[in-house]
Amino acid sequence: MPAHPLIRLAGRFAIRDARRFRLKDVDPGGTKGFSATKEEAESLLREAVDRISSLQETLYAQDQWGLLLIFQAMDAAGKDSAIKHVFSGINPQGVQVFSFKAPSAEELDHDFLWRTAVRLPERGRIGVFNRSYYEEVLVVRVHPELLQSERLPARVVGRDIWAERFDDINSFERHLSRSGYVIRKFFLHVSRDEQARRFLKRLDEPEKRWKFSMTDIRERERWPEYMKAYDAVVRSTTTPEAPWLVVPADKKWFARLVIAGAVLDALERLDLRAPTVTPGHERELDEVRAALAKEVGAAAGRRARGSSRKKR
Repeated sequence: MPAHPLIRLAGRFAIRDARRFRLKDVDPGGTKGFSATKEEAESLLREAVDRISSLQETLYAQDQWGLLLIFQAMDAAGKDSAIKHVFSGINPQGVQVFSFKAPSAEELDHDFLWRTAVRLPERGRIGVFNRSYYEEVLVVRVHPELLQSERLPARVVGRDIWAERFDDINSFERHLSRSGYVIRKFFLHVSRDEQARRFLKRLDEPEKRWKFSMTDIRERERWPEYMKAYDAVVRSTTTPEAPWLVVPADKKWFARLVIAGAVLDALERLDLRAPTVTPGHERELDEVRAALAKEVGAAAGRRARGSSRKKR
């Protein structure tokens, strides 16, 4: 089967040389030359989702690999809607979605990877993390006072803590890769102007006001600090085992196409195959098939005789 065009599109946004990466070089409204009508975009997304759905069924049946998809972004970048559109039509039994908000007291009493580690997808399933352990090198880095709530011993909170956490994350993701997990990480890169427009839309539409929080505005005031933190995250944690895709998110329809292409690519690279049936099991199935056919035939005969008696 030829490569889907969205796979090629997604490849344009995978970070290959992390050392040279600078977030300021990525246009949040750019498409790198890709253009499509609304109808074409919807058709491409529908095709990709259908193929993802089929591959997910085989992933589930094979029960060997796990696919972990991590979504990070500033507020109003479109994570929720992207997850909704890309995974619509896929068997809910095979997809596990978890949203990580401010950590609970129990979570703060564990290491920073614990709360996400216990939510990893089972083999044969797709796990979607809406935010993740990366919050610990993003939000906590912008608000270092949050480290106090983690009750860490003073001696482990040094000036190298962020580099140490990057190292811990890379080791964790390498461990997952060696354990049969395929990892793809998405940073939905929205511009500050587009975020403002989406905030206004939330305020203007009553059914969307619940999404708005004054915390969103306070975090928006720290925009330069967050961009610097995301810069460091992508440069420091892009690895062959767990690559980042920096997805322009000012156009929601476009971000969904890139994400769908990347997910499809990750699954197709696994060369998934349905489990084979052993000769012994095949014989058992033949016996069951014969017994069921005999039963169905007998039932059909009884219905035919009953119908004949009624006609008399």
